[in-house]
Amino acid sequence: MSALCIHFGTCGGCATQDLPPQEYRTRKRDIVVRALARHGVEAQVAEIFAIAPGTRRRCVFKIKDGRIGFHARASHDIVDMRECRVLTPGLFGLAQDLRDIANEIGTAELHATEADNGFDLMLRWSRKARPALIAKLADWAAHSKVTRITAGGEILVELAAPMWRGVRLPPGAFLQPTREGEAFLQAEVAASAAKAKSALDLFAGCGTFALALAPRMKVHAVEHDAAQLSALAQAARARPGLKPVTVEKRDLFKQPLSAKELGVYDAAILDPPRAGAAAQIAELGKSGLKRIAYVSCNADSFARDTHALLGHGCKIGIVRPVDQFLWSEHIELVASFTRD
Repeated sequence: MSALCIHFGTCGGCATQDLPPQEYRTRKRDIVVRALARHGVEAQVAEIFAIAPGTRRRCVFKIKDGRIGFHARASHDIVDMRECRVLTPGLFGLAQDLRDIANEIGTAELHATEADNGFDLMLRWSRKARPALIAKLADWAAHSKVTRITAGGEILVELAAPMWRGVRLPPGAFLQPTREGEAFLQAEVAASAAKAKSALDLFAGCGTFALALAPRMKVHAVEHDAAQLSALAQAARARPGLKPVTVEKRDLFKQPLSAKELGVYDAAILDPPRAGAAAQIAELGKSGLKRIAYVSCNADSFARDTHALLGHGCKIGIVRPVDQFLWSEHIELVASFTRD
């Protein structure tokens, strides 16, 4: 294997693969350090928790004129993927298998997730799937370890329900980008909430944190996406040995839990989208809640929200960057907040 991917410099997926390892790690950590400084936050930032190459389990492929891959750097052209150091071997293999059906698919964006039992695919395109095409997709799926293919909210092919840790994944479900990063974040969140008897999981998705905490404490999971929330609830009911898990459909951007509602819990975990959680953070700040774990994929919105929490008397622990977005300018992180 050569030092660099054959597509480096052309493909827009990786920007920093050519940096020496220590320089690369310093650069990724500095994304967090600079974001905190911009918002006037003083905190200890740990060294990067490294994620190995070949571990990313979800991505968005571009398909056009028989080419499959990612956009070229600063371009809408598609780099036809013949190598990838980021994706799991399974996802890379899927990209190669797609060549057998690419011309039939045409121009599309394909969201791919490597579930525990195969690949879950969601097509975004501007066409109608005719019966003949669906039949071809079904035949291809059966030979490519694909469990389901959806498009526009319609299931085109379903050979099995895509599963993740006992959860039947709905189309478009959110999972952490890597299994290794998921495990690290779960451990950090569990340590933050270690003494709690009840916890809130805000922006809960399919239960990445709720289901990991439920063997030890009651969990109330709040999520706007009804399908993901239903999948979480079904998995909790089917899994033995859990404390009570309750769910609530709620848009936390428009209707955050109030300080009064938050006050009945021992701990809160939040993992919001890139925009952060300004409205919910304001209520968390006023709530008096003593333990908060914040997982973020955007250092800048995290730093903004952290500044707000510190203004309400919270103390921040060590900020731990997690390199789930390998060789890019993006970084995952997790930190705990406490209050006397």
